[in-house]
Amino acid sequence: MQEENYLPLSGIQHFVFCRRQWALIHLEQQWAENLRTTEGELLHKNAHDAEQRTLRGDLLTVRAMRVHSARLGLSGECDVVEFRRSPDGVPLSGEKGLWLPYPVEYKRGRAKLTACDEAQLCAQALCLEEMLCCSVPEGALFYGQPRRRQEVTFTRSLRTLVEDAAREMHQLFQRGYTPKCKPTKGCNACSLKDLCLPRLAKAPSVADYLRGELREP
Repeated sequence: MQEENYLPLSGIQHFVFCRRQWALIHLEQQWAENLRTTEGELLHKNAHDAEQRTLRGDLLTVRAMRVHSARLGLSGECDVVEFRRSPDGVPLSGEKGLWLPYPVEYKRGRAKLTACDEAQLCAQALCLEEMLCCSVPEGALFYGQPRRRQEVTFTRSLRTLVEDAAREMHQLFQRGYTPKCKPTKGCNACSLKDLCLPRLAKAPSVADYLRGELREP
């Protein structure tokens, strides 16, 4: 896929959480701030505050690393990529030995019930694999509330989820189509709930209303 047609990698998280949320943000360019989004931005800024590249023993840490995938048609930025010295790794410019990438994504709050965060991290891993010609078997999500990491293994099913989501995102983007939504408990935590108005999805259409009114008793 041509670079000018790449979609934001971060959209994978929105898309897996709610296709309508993704479309409102990435198609209709709508956004709304709330406490959760503000806390998330602060956590990401803290992750990027330190120097871009630090080496401590067998651990090389790179922050705000740009990644992309022509196969998926995605591009974005990893919060942190830890390169660990490993015989299964790849050579890096300016460094001795072989290094295996390990992406780390920072999130506010706690782990979610859906796989949206895992999918975003896996998308980063797929980009790294394509760029560096190596295998990236796992990474980690760092959640701000418990302040600890949750390791994520990039299984075949998770990789398929990302690949299918990327394909569908491009299809919807080309059509310029915003899907309808089915309200869930997750809508209450969505920063776009006042813009999305999920309750309207439950309302009958005008045509159905008129048919009901005109129906003979």
